[in-house]
Amino acid sequence: MARIIVDENYCKGCGMCVHACPQKIIALAKERLNKKGYHPAELIDEQRCTGCCSCARMCPDVAITVER
Repeated sequence: MARIIVDENYCKGCGMCVHACPQKIIALAKERLNKKGYHPAELIDEQRCTGCCSCARMCPDVAITVER
């Protein structure tokens, strides 16, 4: 089963991964801020992740790792 890992130290909450995900299973954390004051991206439904890497390719800060 695939999943993504977001390095919250690098994520600036731009949302590009949210829009790139074909399964629409990534969202910005509404309740949490990282050290820089941004709402980091998070995987909201691990069961539906296909490991397509669209989110990782789109991330301008290379903050996403895809595990398969």
